[in-house]
Amino acid sequence: MKRQNTRTIPFRRKRNGKTNYKRRLALLKGDCPRIVVRKTLNNMYVQIIDFDPVGDKVLASASSVQLVKKGWKLNPVNTPAAYLVGFMAGKLAVEKKISKAILDLGLQSTIAKSKLYAALKGAVDAGLKVPYSEKVIPSEDRIKGLHVEEYAKNLKENKEKYEKQFSKYIKNGIKPEEVSKYFEEMKSKL
Repeated sequence: MKRQNTRTIPFRRKRNGKTNYKRRLALLKGDCPRIVVRKTLNNMYVQIIDFDPVGDKVLASASSVQLVKKGWKLNPVNTPAAYLVGFMAGKLAVEKKISKAILDLGLQSTIAKSKLYAALKGAVDAGLKVPYSEKVIPSEDRIKGLHVEEYAKNLKENKEKYEKQFSKYIKNGIKPEEVSKYFEEMKSKL
């Protein structure tokens, strides 16, 4: 009688493509909280999570929804907003005496200089110690929104295109040429 090979069925979250267990185990071996950064189409979430055998515990959390409640009038998922959400989460973590963490981006596509890394930079600037490479962090100009200002100045000659492109900015009473100033005001508020 021939014996058949036993087939193991992977965990449900692995089958559904939601969890990479090898990466998760490597993160948990770091023996410190994880800074979890997640991005959706309309929101940005940054959480400081610690492992517990019963279930992970959220130690600090911030989202772009909270940022909007604090007065942010621009897109809640752009690079400056991602930085500010990371900054809020980092401040909360430092207040709760959390000094270091490991970055956990999950199964998201990681692109250097993206919004995900802008959120990480915000948490680091708030006082959290997270190992990272300077190569992946967006430039200071991009974080402050200077690229938007430059684009707005170039587009201002064509009034119709300018008003169409920056209609939400104008509606909210913000000049696109002063995004970095607005960013700094918001950062000082937090």
